[in-house]
Formats: sequence, structure tokens, C-alpha cells
Amino acid sequence: MFLILLHYDHGTAPVDAHLEAHAAWLEGHYRTGLFLLSGRRVPRTGGVVLCRASDRSLVEDVVRTDPFHLHGAARHEIIEFVPTRWSQEAEDLLEPGPSGTATPP
Repeated sequence: MFLILLHYDHGTAPVDAHLEAHAAWLEGHYRTGLFLLSGRRVPRTGGVVLCRASDRSLVEDVVRTDPFHLHGAARHEIIEFVPTRWSQEAEDLLEPGPSGTATPP
């Protein structure tokens, strides 16, 4: 499991300029099952994505295709973690994640 933290180091103006393309990027990876949840940080200094992937290199490949990354609007930090406790409601999140291609269909 991976947590992707986005950092808006240059404010929100560059982010807002690429928000629509970023939303499409997110949606593509939701369709593949790679992304489980995402949202803005409060205060709006970045974002968070919960990602279920088979390995770090896949996540790194995906991050490099984010329009925020491509246009320098955000810096991405990838944190890998192994869940050791969870609620019954989160059980489905722990199923094996996608492997292979990092490009959504």
C-alpha cells in the first residue's frame, strides 16, 4: 500500500491551471483500481492519494504522468506502508493491487 503526498510548493495558481487534467489522471487510475481514495489537504497545501500497487516502481511511473508533476505544479512524496491493523469496513482495501502497466486504459 502506498500513500502519495502532493506538496504545492509554489502555491495554488499553478495547481488550478492543471486541475482538470489532474482530475482526469486521477479518474483513469481509479478505473484501473490503482487509486482507492484521494483529496485535498487542509489547509490547501497539497493533496493525498491512497494507492494499492504491487511495487514502488509502478507508483513512481504513475506519479511521473501526473499533469501536476509534468508542469511543476506539485511535488510528490511516495510513502510505502504495510497495514497491520484495519477496520472491518476497510477489508476490501487490502486485496492485492494492480500490477503491470501504469497507464490507464
